Amino acid sequence: MTRQEASNKAHALVEQMTTAEQASQLRFDAPAIPRLNIPAYTWWNEALHGVARAGTATVFPQAIAMAAMFDEDAMEQIGEAISIEARAKYNASSALDDRDIYKGLTFWSPNINIFRDPRWGRGQETYGEDPYLTARLGVRFVKGLQGKGDHLRVAACAKHFAVHSGPEALRHEFDAVVSKKDLYETYLPAFEALVKEADVEAVMGAYNRVNGEPCCGSNTLLRDILRGEWGFKGHVVSDCWAIRDFHEHHMVTNGPQESAKMALEAGCDCNCGCTYQSIMEGIQKKLIDASFVKESCERLFTTRFLLGMFDPCEYDEIPYETVECKEHVDLAINAARKSQVLLKNNGILPLNKKELKTIGVIGPNANSRIPLQGNYYGTSSRYITVLEGIHDAAGEDVRILYSEGCHLYKDRSEGLACECDRLSEAITVATHSDITILVLGLDETLEGEEMGLSNGVGSGDKADLLLPEPQRILLQTLIGTGKPLVIVLMAGSAIDLSQAEDHADAILLSWYPGARGGRAVADVLFGHISPAGKLPVTFYRNIDSLPEFTDYSMKGRTYRYMTEDALYPFGYGLTYGKCEVTDAALQNDPAVDSDLSLSVTVKNFGDTDTDEVVEVYIRNLDSPLAVDNYSLCGFKRIFLEAGESRTIDIVISNQAMTVVDEEGRRLHDGDHFILYAGISQPDRRSMGLTGTRPVGIEVNLR
Repeated sequence: MTRQEASNKAHALVEQMTTAEQASQLRFDAPAIPRLNIPAYTWWNEALHGVARAGTATVFPQAIAMAAMFDEDAMEQIGEAISIEARAKYNASSALDDRDIYKGLTFWSPNINIFRDPRWGRGQETYGEDPYLTARLGVRFVKGLQGKGDHLRVAACAKHFAVHSGPEALRHEFDAVVSKKDLYETYLPAFEALVKEADVEAVMGAYNRVNGEPCCGSNTLLRDILRGEWGFKGHVVSDCWAIRDFHEHHMVTNGPQESAKMALEAGCDCNCGCTYQSIMEGIQKKLIDASFVKESCERLFTTRFLLGMFDPCEYDEIPYETVECKEHVDLAINAARKSQVLLKNNGILPLNKKELKTIGVIGPNANSRIPLQGNYYGTSSRYITVLEGIHDAAGEDVRILYSEGCHLYKDRSEGLACECDRLSEAITVATHSDITILVLGLDETLEGEEMGLSNGVGSGDKADLLLPEPQRILLQTLIGTGKPLVIVLMAGSAIDLSQAEDHADAILLSWYPGARGGRAVADVLFGHISPAGKLPVTFYRNIDSLPEFTDYSMKGRTYRYMTEDALYPFGYGLTYGKCEVTDAALQNDPAVDSDLSLSVTVKNFGDTDTDEVVEVYIRNLDSPLAVDNYSLCGFKRIFLEAGESRTIDIVISNQAMTVVDEEGRRLHDGDHFILYAGISQPDRRSMGLTGTRPVGIEVNLR
């Protein structure tokens, strides 16, 4: 069904409704209209890394972990698997007339905000700090979700539009002041790509204001840019109770009717919240023009027709048995394997079971299910923690000793005990083991969305980059035992790992790896597969050099603008192989063709088969408008056997050779560029850590 056909059907149906009925359909919990055979529908559903909050589903690695795969094809496959399960669950619940929340086909995912500051608790939901990487992964994820059929398999939603990345505690009242250059250079490109390339069906507005305008009522964002400049044809939904913030926190309107008017006139069609319940009163007072209600109602029903909700649809027969099927579980485990980032290895990894009699597994995240899940997750029928994964992989001939070591963030594990009540046990385990695997990090109780119980300092954000104090004490204590030490970090953001970098033998970043993530971690530790994930965010040494959290200028932020060396740079990650780009050359004339075709030769000089990610960065040598450093402009994940050399082609979009001026205009300015093709950034720190140097290619347009 084409959009025009769906729009025509929507128009015909909405014409039969009263204005009150039209207004009722703009609520996220739209009621039934029996006389028109319209069932109730709840628009609110989540699919960040699997169908969430609706019972059983395959729980994939958290979004930031999937970004670390640097794998566009895998993102589309995951999106397809999620949407198949979504349809299966929808078919089953609809057959029982269950129209509850989280049971529909409109999914408020993905989150493509830029992870500009490592303190943001919801950064784990994003694809990292780079607009290009975020765009490429987001486009393919949306294509996987929405499918290629006559109807949409599900409707995806790009959120949160726009300039939204903390602080969580201020989001309902905060005004993100941003230059037009930063807006179009960093904050908008991924949204534009999802609209223009992926035909994303929905866009969600953010809680905050941008340059004075509430995002869900912003004429600049919703009318001028989204629908005007980009030609967006889908529907816009508010973040939950964000329109109420107009009058309660932003103080830009005098009450719910004025807030509803502002949002409707800007083009916000669906209200997650309760403010649109005042629409009819606003119409009666001649404050709200009913034509805006009808317009939004038609857009929403266009989406419902595109989803095949009122006609037979090719997805109606997807059986419930696809939910958490073996194919999807295997896909999730493989994604968890591919997302692991090896930050340090002095040769201790992979572990050799033949040389080990006893392994000590210690740490608050070692046997916890919570960090497997991240946030916005579904329910798995089985979980495999890191401890369980190590038990399974080690086999019966290796003894596993375990200690929690400390609470995740409290000073004791048992309320009546003394401080550090698990520390002596941890020492005992370490000293009785050949090697210690220390599983540290965070979970959704410490970083996430607007909370205040376990994380009182930041409402879900982090005050700094340090591990909680009990974990720092545990780490220092185990370093003091002198035993070989492998750190497994489970977190959704950058952590200060300076102490571990100085003293641990190896550091493996496992993120929040999904329900069976412990198996993937063990597979990497024991060398069943080689890690090859790359950091989608910068791991800073500390926050001393970062601007204030509330400063939305990009100056000094992320790898594109920072001036100091990172602890672990964006794009960095080791493998068990030894891969290097040995040659790179342009295959076309840059002065003639708009896009660049780059041929890159990669060789694995090691004795271990491995995946590797080829990364291409571009630096504009002429323009004063260029980003301070360079930008990612191409990447490709490949597999190399030991000793194998492969040549691959990577297309560099013409847009990579543009800049953004102070008025937000994207233009060509400069004729001389350098492309860097390697397995990391071309920065000094990355080259030192990897022992390789990217190949530089000069590009001259004249």
